[in-house]
Amino acid sequence: MRSELIVDVQSTEVSIALTEDSRLVSLQKESRNISYAVGDIYLARVKKLMPGLNAAFVDVGYEKDAFLHYLDLGSQFSSYYQFVKQALDDKKHLPQVSKMKLLPDIDKHGSVTDVLEKDMQLMVQIAKEPISSKGPRLTTEITFTGRFLVLIPFGDKISVSQKIKTTEEKLRLRQLVESIRPKNFGVIVRTSAEGKRVAELNHELKTLLKCWEDTVAKAQSSTVPSLIFEEESRIVSMLRDVFSPSFESIYVNDAETYGQIKKYVDLIAPDRADIVKLYAKDEPIFDHFNITKQIKSSFGKTVSFKSGAYIIIEHTEALHVIDVNSGNRSKASNDQESNALEVNLRAADEIARQLRLRDMGGIIVIDFIDMNKSEHRQALYEHMREVMANDRARHNILPLSKFGLMQITRQRVRPALDIVTSEKCPSCYGKGEVQPSLLFTDVLKEKLDYLINNLHESGFTMYVHPYVDAYLKKGLLSLYRKWKMEFGSRFKILPDQSLAYLQYRVIDSKKNEIDLAEEKDMDSSSTKSKTKAKERNKNED
Repeated sequence: MRSELIVDVQSTEVSIALTEDSRLVSLQKESRNISYAVGDIYLARVKKLMPGLNAAFVDVGYEKDAFLHYLDLGSQFSSYYQFVKQALDDKKHLPQVSKMKLLPDIDKHGSVTDVLEKDMQLMVQIAKEPISSKGPRLTTEITFTGRFLVLIPFGDKISVSQKIKTTEEKLRLRQLVESIRPKNFGVIVRTSAEGKRVAELNHELKTLLKCWEDTVAKAQSSTVPSLIFEEESRIVSMLRDVFSPSFESIYVNDAETYGQIKKYVDLIAPDRADIVKLYAKDEPIFDHFNITKQIKSSFGKTVSFKSGAYIIIEHTEALHVIDVNSGNRSKASNDQESNALEVNLRAADEIARQLRLRDMGGIIVIDFIDMNKSEHRQALYEHMREVMANDRARHNILPLSKFGLMQITRQRVRPALDIVTSEKCPSCYGKGEVQPSLLFTDVLKEKLDYLINNLHESGFTMYVHPYVDAYLKKGLLSLYRKWKMEFGSRFKILPDQSLAYLQYRVIDSKKNEIDLAEEKDMDSSSTKSKTKAKERNKNED
């Protein structure tokens, strides 16, 4: 299977698409100025205790107070808080976890009022991003994640990934980590550590240990609430979870990001550094690799998958609901039971893809087409487990209920990716009156004139819908060629599949977007239309 990563870096967000045999299977989007990403660590203050919820609300600087449940304090909270208090009380000296004597674990069934007090200062880590109207969810079980290892201060256990199958390799890794693990630190050995040498593991462990020490030092010099640790690069953080040395290529359209990714791949897989490639063409990178079209066809309420069959996906606050429909299948079997099984199996393939693609989490309820035979129901359940095996998120699948419903729980750490595939009218801005399509070229010419003669821009690129681009460039003496002769060859016009029919955008020579969209465009074009109509009527008279 040929796997590729395509990284689209825009001024406001970064998108990472994972394709398998050119088919989109995973899409991650993250704003470049987003706050409260999973893994960030804050120096925070307990604002309010809620004994009824056995939890506390904590001020981390977010508009909604963050939520810290008693169970997220971790069993080693007593040792953790003793360390944090010592570090914040004596800001001239950095305490050492390895020299501490760990205190007994706190009671699993205890109350939040037994261990927390109002205005208590804590070091907390974001476990879940803000979702809907809720604030971030926190934990005091702080972890530092690397490519091969996860470092856990105040722990004493070594855990090895269950995805490493051979007992010999598990034992080897456990013994290696035990020999290099600092005292009073726990370690989780990730799947990617399989086959790695002790030198590689030791190097990463020291790097993670340095991150911990730097975080504590920053907490000592910060005021509450403050961000005291974040990933060096959010793009690298996103990449770390999906990266595989088996990737054939990683394409990225930004030089700075290319350097970050190249450096990261050099560090973790030096022999595969040549797979990182800088995409320098003017055509949008997602258009070039056919990602834009797949996004538009894969998101939205209704998704078709084979022979007319389709699924309907609805999102609610509590759960996601998926309904499977056979549609008008052209090759429907005379045997209704076999037909239902075939549609359900293909639907299971698409649903597994959609869960990864949209990063849907929480409870998912699937209404498959009814099947009477128990062996068919069991076959569907086993097939769903098989196609979900490659999903990195923790999940649990239940067999079909007597009502034909399958329930899945899937790990949710951030909001589901919901891309609106319907396009907002760029001409009327919701007013219901659209400018004449034929006059859209006049608007574009006005914008070019304004950019070149008023703003004195040069070397910029104007992106338009592919149909508009084809119209502008048709014929030997096309409009595009006429504009080039009139304004000079200081600009380019290129197609962009992500744009609506009468929409455009302009990128300057430094890859920054120039905002030219104005509501008056509609009015000015409408005025021109009326003026031309009056002139035509006058001539007829």
